[in-house]
Amino acid sequence: MQSTSEPTIAVRALLTRLVDAWARHDADAYGALFTEDATYTTYVGTFYRGRRDITESHRTLFAGFLKGTRLADEILDVRFYGPDAAVVNSRGDTYKGGRPTKLGKVQTYTLVREGGEWRIAAFQNTRRRPLMERISFTVAPGLAPGLTPGGKG
Repeated sequence: MQSTSEPTIAVRALLTRLVDAWARHDADAYGALFTEDATYTTYVGTFYRGRRDITESHRTLFAGFLKGTRLADEILDVRFYGPDAAVVNSRGDTYKGGRPTKLGKVQTYTLVREGGEWRIAAFQNTRRRPLMERISFTVAPGLAPGLTPGGKG
């Protein structure tokens, strides 16, 4: 069951704004959702530090590799660590055309509330390898995670 508390709604709204900024290919709006000193790790391992690097790298990406793409994001879990810090885990992917049914990446967002506004302080994107997961779980069943509250492992 999804929480409808004010902080959860605000956190979900932040990630909706992130997806919307991506859809518009608006690097400035995208970057504004991060703290000034945020870190951003891509699934290929590139590490960006600071809002400026995040904004400028996305300006380049939106004009090149990611031109015409949209962002799919499915929140798996939101956890709060006090009134001004949260961790969000999600599955996501970029796409053109129809939204994919299977999302190939897993993200972790560390969020903080600054001046009443939620911002992303750290982002980690990991490419998911479902075949390798299945092989690992078959060979070593103890590696399989427990079911999440939503019924997904």
